[in-house]
Amino acid sequence: MIFQKLWSSFRAQMNKLANFFWEADPIAQMRYEYDRSVEELKQGRVGLEQYRALVERVSRQVKEGERHVAQLEAQAKAYLKAGDRATAAKFALEMEKAKKDLAANNEQLAMHEESYNNNLKKIQHATKKLGEVRSKIQKYDAEIKMSEAEAEVAKLSESFNFNVTTDFGQLEQVVQERIDKNRGAVRVAADLSERGVADIKAEEAMESQMADDALKRMEMSLGLVTPETTQTAPVQKELGPAQ
Repeated sequence: MIFQKLWSSFRAQMNKLANFFWEADPIAQMRYEYDRSVEELKQGRVGLEQYRALVERVSRQVKEGERHVAQLEAQAKAYLKAGDRATAAKFALEMEKAKKDLAANNEQLAMHEESYNNNLKKIQHATKKLGEVRSKIQKYDAEIKMSEAEAEVAKLSESFNFNVTTDFGQLEQVVQERIDKNRGAVRVAADLSERGVADIKAEEAMESQMADDALKRMEMSLGLVTPETTQTAPVQKELGPAQ
């Protein structure tokens, strides 16, 4: 009883494993079944060829029997016409035996011919069915691949349906905010840069004017120039940007 339960459990697990591999790749399983059927068909064809050889041998025996009967009949007739009834009777008796053998061979030939034709039809039908199966396998393989691709595209389209509530949508919003922040920093830096340049230019102009005034005072203190001899045009000082 225990061994029976263990055996039943083992068979159940093996059946489960077989079903797993069976359903994992049905196209591969179909191709395996197709290849196995093709091999069986090849073996059947070899057997049919051997059987046809038997039919041909029986057919040859029938033809030889027909020639033998015709020969015996001709010999019996020839001796009968010659008046040799004893020899004619001998050939006549042998001819009857040959006819019985010929009838038996004809019966065997008819039976073998019918059996051969039936097996031939079965193999031809199987060959046709295998061709249909091959076409179905190719069709199913293409349909499975197409359906799998469509399913992946459908999943992809769902994952690409982004909005603010999805993780991708939230990440996209963070990226946009960072871009806006960076652009704002660049704009501020540009504005500050322009203001700094204006102040620097004003400071440089002021220092240049102060240096020029100090040089003139030095020249006057040294007596190199006098206020009367110095014809200096009034200079407009610029201490900063024009208002």
